Amino acid sequence: MTSSAGKTIHPVLIGLGMMLVAFNMRPALTTIGPLLNEIRSETGLTASGAALLTTLPVFCLGLACGLGLWVIRRLGPDRGILVATLVVAVGSGLRGLGGLAGTEELPMLFLGACVAAIGIGLSGVLLPGLVKRDFPGQAGLMTGLYTMVLCLGAASGAGITVPLSHGLGGWPAALAIWFVPAAIAALAWAPLSFRSRGVEAAGLTSAPLWRDPLAWQVTGFMGMQSSLAYIIFGWLPVVLQDRGLSPVEAGFITSIMSLGQAPSALLVPTLASRFHDQRAFVVGLVSLCAGVFAAMVLGPSALFPVLGILLGIGLGGVFGLGLTIIVLRARDAQTAAGLSIMSQGVGYTFASLGPLGFGLAHDASDGWLWPTALFVAIAAGSVLCGLGAGRARLVGQPRTASIHGPRPSQSRPT
Repeated sequence: MTSSAGKTIHPVLIGLGMMLVAFNMRPALTTIGPLLNEIRSETGLTASGAALLTTLPVFCLGLACGLGLWVIRRLGPDRGILVATLVVAVGSGLRGLGGLAGTEELPMLFLGACVAAIGIGLSGVLLPGLVKRDFPGQAGLMTGLYTMVLCLGAASGAGITVPLSHGLGGWPAALAIWFVPAAIAALAWAPLSFRSRGVEAAGLTSAPLWRDPLAWQVTGFMGMQSSLAYIIFGWLPVVLQDRGLSPVEAGFITSIMSLGQAPSALLVPTLASRFHDQRAFVVGLVSLCAGVFAAMVLGPSALFPVLGILLGIGLGGVFGLGLTIIVLRARDAQTAAGLSIMSQGVGYTFASLGPLGFGLAHDASDGWLWPTALFVAIAAGSVLCGLGAGRARLVGQPRTASIHGPRPSQSRPT
């Protein structure tokens, strides 16, 4: 790999830079849930306000994904990653700035959460293209590695935020401190951001995809499975605390759930890509998520540690499966980029309705039965979309055609 100055950059340094960026792609989303009850008790935030706090960042994440093509064309992916990581750092710091400065906490909390989510969305769109460009022979391994590191970042955010709140004097400082790892990632990536190599943006257009039913099925699956994940990130700690766990214990369960995502996020894509049809994976993994979450809401608390691990396995597997389906349903790299922008941009925007609806259902019923029923309904919708998205077909392929050959990504429509 060469920089614009002609110096060779070792692939290991590029890989480490990617891992640091990936680590910061979830803490801004997973650190709110464990502190939500504390924030509500100190600020008077209602359940509807809490639902909005867990919804707006996901909505902003979806909007930011739609900017991916513009960023590639204007800045290039390397500088785009630098800008995205800096935005995550700024947003993470803003979340606690109001409380630290003695001013109104809630406006800064909402603003910072949205700003950080914009940076996360941009990173999520740009990073896969860099993996494919810089590690063409190890794309699967690098994707698995950065996905695992992403899950470790999520687990760290969920697990240590409450202890940080106790040690630093409150939730504002516990949220603002996440500026530090994001700033370190930006500093590490800065020397890599001026490389002369680019990602070909010509031909990256999603216009034909808007008329393709399969592209919409992939988008629906990506959005609904993401909605399940963001409901869990935002509300699981609150559910667990209402069931009798302390904030530290709820954060611990959420943390081991996030850790449980790492192995399945690596293994499921590897296994699913060996099959022409991924519908069995869709049904099995989504059903696992819905069943385990219902058990955590309604079942005995003694099973929470085991259920937390199982929920993580399901979530990590579904997330990895969603990214894999995007690749397998595309006939070439440019189609994959367009499908990724569409499915993540539209999908994450739709996914933002999940945490909002979950919170409103809790506010209306003053319990967890209605929200759990909504969660199961979203899971059922995810299965329906996944049954279409998981078929052995390519985007733009005639409906009567099917894929032949060793893998969908290696074949052409018949």
